[in-house]
Amino acid sequence: MAPVTFDELFAGVPVMAILRGMPIDKSVELAVRAWDLGIECVEVPVQTEEAAGVLAAVVAAGAERGKPVGAGTVTSGERLGWAVEAGAAFTVAPGLDVEVARASVAAGLPHLPGVATATDVQAARAVGLSWLKAFPASVLGVEWFRAMRGPFPEVPFVATGGMDAGNAAAYLAGGAKVVAVGSALEDPSQLPSLSALLHPTV
Repeated sequence: MAPVTFDELFAGVPVMAILRGMPIDKSVELAVRAWDLGIECVEVPVQTEEAAGVLAAVVAAGAERGKPVGAGTVTSGERLGWAVEAGAAFTVAPGLDVEVARASVAAGLPHLPGVATATDVQAARAVGLSWLKAFPASVLGVEWFRAMRGPFPEVPFVATGGMDAGNAAAYLAGGAKVVAVGSALEDPSQLPSLSALLHPTV
């Protein structure tokens, strides 16, 4: 599969599913359900080597459908190695570690670092990262995104942390380009509700 960019991944798809801490079968099942609903972007955090095995299984399922899958919580060289070995298409982290970010990009995986302040945003942009993850978004609040539009109108943000079908629309309206939903996916009603955001009524 050819390298993918975040511009391509998130084009017209303002929702990403995060499959954290779930067994392989459930992770693959939810990923397939997300893809069937039009949610193209799926991330599997790799906090443990066991989780890296889950990522590999979801990557394999995605490859059958031409869907790239990312590795989340990539906070070290070891976890980046797991992501590369599993076949991840991109990496995500809760914060900005310049060394990890550069190593990920060098490995051909675009990196989405977490930011929470203007200083974080400037630091991430300084090392060439374009898309940034606002984390924890539910703590930062919708007004954070509106405030960041002033100094950083060109920066696309992914709202992550505390997102669900109930608040996603407000964050998208407030300036987030994408909302990433994780623990809320334990509720089976979430994915269909989130898919409705892909086709908003006029």
